[in-house]
Amino acid sequence: GAVACMSMALKDAGISPEDVQYINAHGTSTQANDVTESNAILKVFGGSSKNLFVSSTKSMTGHLLGAAGGIEALFTVCALDEQIVPPTINLDNVDPECAPLNYVPNNAVEAELNIAISNSFGFGGTNATIALKRFEG
Repeated sequence: GAVACMSMALKDAGISPEDVQYINAHGTSTQANDVTESNAILKVFGGSSKNLFVSSTKSMTGHLLGAAGGIEALFTVCALDEQIVPPTINLDNVDPECAPLNYVPNNAVEAELNIAISNSFGFGGTNATIALKRFEG
């Protein structure tokens, strides 16, 4: 599932979990998804997860179904370019079963971002994670 997807994306990109600063989570704001995804992030990123920003841009757009992954990847590219982590808006109470991560609640954060991933997890194991690096040129 989510652990394998993120792990394969990191391996394919030749990067380690410690290299990632931001994750644009699939983040559907459902108990089943958010608990599962956050704990998968903790499993993949381990101790480096304390330095991660994890937000869901879906909180601002709603679920765009087939277009969700593309739009969220674009948000992630913009975050890398602008050095601004988009917030998870309307996040007032984190489910206690979710992993203890920095979910960037309600307000964007300026940060030095070089590498980010964007997750898209669908029904029946239709999962994708893209790893992106800030353009230097």
